[in-house]
Amino acid sequence: MFQVFEVSRRVAVVVAGFVWLAGTPAWAAGEQALKDVEVLSTDAMAGRAAGSSGSALARAHILKRFAEIGLQPAHGGFEQPFSFPAGTETRQGVNLVGKITGTGGSDKVLAVSAHYDHLGVRKGEIYNGADDNASGVAGLLAIAESFAKTPPRHTVIFAVVDAEEVGHRGSAAFVAAPPIPLARVALNLNLDMLSKSAKGELYAAGGHHFPWLKPRLAALAGKVPVTLKQGHDGPPWTGDDDWTLASDHAAFHQAGVPWVYLGVEDHPEYHRPTDDFATVPRDFFARSVASVVMAARSFDQDLDAMAKDARR
Repeated sequence: MFQVFEVSRRVAVVVAGFVWLAGTPAWAAGEQALKDVEVLSTDAMAGRAAGSSGSALARAHILKRFAEIGLQPAHGGFEQPFSFPAGTETRQGVNLVGKITGTGGSDKVLAVSAHYDHLGVRKGEIYNGADDNASGVAGLLAIAESFAKTPPRHTVIFAVVDAEEVGHRGSAAFVAAPPIPLARVALNLNLDMLSKSAKGELYAAGGHHFPWLKPRLAALAGKVPVTLKQGHDGPPWTGDDDWTLASDHAAFHQAGVPWVYLGVEDHPEYHRPTDDFATVPRDFFARSVASVVMAARSFDQDLDAMAKDARR
């Protein structure tokens, strides 16, 4: 679990290898999440478009990290191939799905998702997608590392999904053929864009659709080392500002599974070739990763009660 202690009269939070000292932009031991973003957003991966050679390189890195962390396959193997229509063609995608078995005996499952694909190469320019969504994948891997070191009470499934940028195809494939009955998934925690916010803000969407989440998210906001706000999931947000169907949690939403989406608001580099690793703010990203790990641990502890609230 995360640790909180006092250093020179200031509170420090240690989680997922990061040390965040309140009031200080400190990045200490354990830069693995930053390294994951750097690797996944390098030019060699050519924007990680679904079905591309760059996508295969990204999968190789993620599978290497799965092995280092000690994840077990959620299916017969980690890879979940699927196909989807693209115009007059049929394209191929591959989800990567691992798990950590819970210690508490409950049959409820927490599903953590993040997409690894991005926009590829357009008009000769590489869209590296450091924030979108190498940062979310790095956050998912940090959660997995945390649970590998201190096992969760509930089984946690880690779905690193493909083809989000072309219609959430990977998450739809996961929901259509889940490794466990979908009724056992008490919550989907979806991570999409965690690293770039000029205001230092992370948004938690989902409370509008599942009001029992609101007090839990408010309590979490009082603990995490970022400014965590609720919203972008219904009125007063409309159109593109309503994120209900904006990322991979949409597939869970449409299947009736409760979800929380953690991510930053759009920024000038969103879906631009300038979304590079060099522009990732280290301090905010460290605090953002710490926050999503804390969120996952909080949800794991409360998952049975959340499942009961969802049925009321």
